[in-house]
Amino acid sequence: MKEVIIAEDIHALLSREKSFLSRSDIRIAAAHSNGNALELHRHHRADLVIANLDAGDMSGEIFCSLVRGDEALRSVSILLVCSGQEEDITRCVTCNANAFISRPVNTAVLLQEAHRLLNIAPRKNCRVPVKIRVDGFSRGRRFTGMIENISSAGMLFWSAGGLLEGDTVQGSFSVSGSRQVTVSGEVVRVVAGRSGDESGYGVSFADISTEAASAIRRFAGELQEGCE
Repeated sequence: MKEVIIAEDIHALLSREKSFLSRSDIRIAAAHSNGNALELHRHHRADLVIANLDAGDMSGEIFCSLVRGDEALRSVSILLVCSGQEEDITRCVTCNANAFISRPVNTAVLLQEAHRLLNIAPRKNCRVPVKIRVDGFSRGRRFTGMIENISSAGMLFWSAGGLLEGDTVQGSFSVSGSRQVTVSGEVVRVVAGRSGDESGYGVSFADISTEAASAIRRFAGELQEGCE
């Protein structure tokens, strides 16, 4: 059983989505403040806490400091949500959280980061918007699509492939300066179709190779400085 603590406002946003967080092996607790999140973590020993950088009673910096300073609590992954202001981003980088995203919250990115932190060794990533054709394979069927954003943790792409949450997919695509990149992962979110029978699929990469991760990071770095 995975224990996840989520700030109430973020939980309300995610509750509208059909995602891996609704699985029976994941238990969610909503926190009305960072102080409440700390108390819940002391009681439940969470695997992941999704909190706001600023939540009134306790800042993200103090929350992270108290958690990391307690041997019984420190192993949890922490994902902070902040404004897009440079000052707040700098605060997130320096406060010992595992990852952060800025507002307005892109739920696809938030869910993919949450999935990564629950299942893969923590590392910081940023995600960049792109338009890349992907050719894939899932459940014995081939599909094609267009990647909308990508990082070494996962991607969001649009396709008429008829995929389902939980599907394992393998996809290949080319990025600037590299040979064809092949990755595998799990569909952790399905977005309602925006046209015809096309839907969006949030994929969290699993066991991505060092070569593939490096190629994606190099590509992301060309589009947005300071990704890592």
